Amino acid sequence: MENISVIDAITSRSSKRKFLNKSVPKDIQEKILEAASMTPSGANMQPWIVYAISNKEVLDNIGNDIIKHIDGGGEIDQFIQYYPINWINPYKKRRITTGSGLYKHLEVDRKDEEKRKELWHDNYRWFGAQTVFFICTDKSLIEGAQGALIDCGAYMQSIMLAAQAYGIDSCPQGSTTEYGKIIAKTLDLPGNLALLYSVVLGYEDTSAVQNTYQPKRASMEEIVTFID
Repeated sequence: MENISVIDAITSRSSKRKFLNKSVPKDIQEKILEAASMTPSGANMQPWIVYAISNKEVLDNIGNDIIKHIDGGGEIDQFIQYYPINWINPYKKRRITTGSGLYKHLEVDRKDEEKRKELWHDNYRWFGAQTVFFICTDKSLIEGAQGALIDCGAYMQSIMLAAQAYGIDSCPQGSTTEYGKIIAKTLDLPGNLALLYSVVLGYEDTSAVQNTYQPKRASMEEIVTFID
């Protein structure tokens, strides 16, 4: 599946929330990361540092530590503030519409707190996937500056598009950004690194209803201003 166009990779990719119990072969992981390494960055600083994990015990340990922290009433513990502190429209509306749309698609009552908690925990069970890339950067690069974050965001997209070209499904996870310091502790990351986010990689469970949910995108009129 390496011959798909960039446009096809962009438009055919969607975030999957249920994967088969199958890790991505290491040679494919390497090809994905080799392609993503060509992502441009300011001053060619290439601020990304990757932990590519397919070890089930390690992934279980990370997920269990986060779930234990959440269920114990622990606060968000992150290196960077991923979501806005004060949501305003249209972004607030898009967030609510996407979340409620997923619950409706899964026939989950928003008042069913146990089911909602279970669905949230699925983030930290990696949606059943067996391969997760954790993306870090050096803390010095994000002290009073945001350029490295922009570059790492572009790098994440490169990973997902390269994965799509190799027939690998994906899901980016802001949910791990919120507990980056817990992940850093579990992985015993060097003290100079900040965990930014993760990307789940694997093979879609085509029988899972959650994988058929596709939130709407804003129209061109909403997001683009042409000046001819």
